[in-house]
Amino acid sequence: MPPAKPHNIDWISNIRLVALYAVIILHVTSQPLMQYGKVPMSDWWVADFFNAIVRFAVPVFVMVTGALLLHREYQIGSFLKKRLIRVVIPFIFWSLVYVGYSWYNEDITFTDDAWRNIVMVLRLLKTGSAYHLWYVYMLIGLYFFIPVIGKFVRNASEREILYFLAVWFVVILLSQPYLLRYNPSVDMHYFAGFAGYLVLGHYLAFKDFAVKRLQLWMVLLFAASVGLIALGSRLLAGGSAWPGTMFYEPVSPLVVLLSGSAFMAFKLSKSTLSPGIKRVRDFAGNFNYGIYLAHALILFLLDDLLGINYKLCTPVVSIPLTALICLLITLALVWVVNKIPLVGRWISG
Repeated sequence: MPPAKPHNIDWISNIRLVALYAVIILHVTSQPLMQYGKVPMSDWWVADFFNAIVRFAVPVFVMVTGALLLHREYQIGSFLKKRLIRVVIPFIFWSLVYVGYSWYNEDITFTDDAWRNIVMVLRLLKTGSAYHLWYVYMLIGLYFFIPVIGKFVRNASEREILYFLAVWFVVILLSQPYLLRYNPSVDMHYFAGFAGYLVLGHYLAFKDFAVKRLQLWMVLLFAASVGLIALGSRLLAGGSAWPGTMFYEPVSPLVVLLSGSAFMAFKLSKSTLSPGIKRVRDFAGNFNYGIYLAHALILFLLDDLLGINYKLCTPVVSIPLTALICLLITLALVWVVNKIPLVGRWISG
């Protein structure tokens, strides 16, 4: 594989914003999904379908990271310093915001013992003070790994990269509950996890495939993956293992296919956006990370204060509409935070 290659950055910007919106949709659907048997079955099916169709979101974020970073040479110290500062400072700020919201919502209680309060906050920071912040912990781990895997990718042949991806996919496949009995007692965790998405994103971004109608094939693969994820989750629903997330897991065979096909469909897209839409996209893209960090707070507030959630109207409309309202309000919030003198740009994300 070539160590570097010019590529159109527009499709990367497009898929990052779509993936961000998809994450918010995913979190809107979680409420009806976890209430199987307590909500109308038609509502559950809609939530299941939306959840399946947006499961590419987090893997695509990682794939974009691989596409943008792995082909570059870095000095390890400066790379880690630059990346971790940009990730950790806004993460700590928004984590403390979620701690404050949990206190306001009486999910946690502070006492007169200052040290016990500090320990409780530190424990929350250690494990995550909101459900979606797991992604940041995973991302930090990937940043420590990027200088190593990047060195491999820049010096590897295409055959060697395909070997890595093939073993990674087989390990994922054999890790599934329905294939565990075929999983040999060989320690292959070196190939497991989100690191494979870094390499997959780099490979797909830089590889030119001489395949006719490839975009159509990718769309069909995406549609098939959505159908299998949705149907598989329905088969689990209501059983002793429910709520089961086997088909929703971001590192699972169907989600790998879903994410890879979505990534390629955007890469192969020939559509061009108008200058005005590009400006809006790029403006929102400047606050992509901050929106991710803050959107759960806005979802909480929309639900608690205004009753804006999947019940707003028919879920086919209310799920994407709630996510869009959340995206716009969160963008405005992060933009305001960014304007705070001296510290705004550091904490907004």
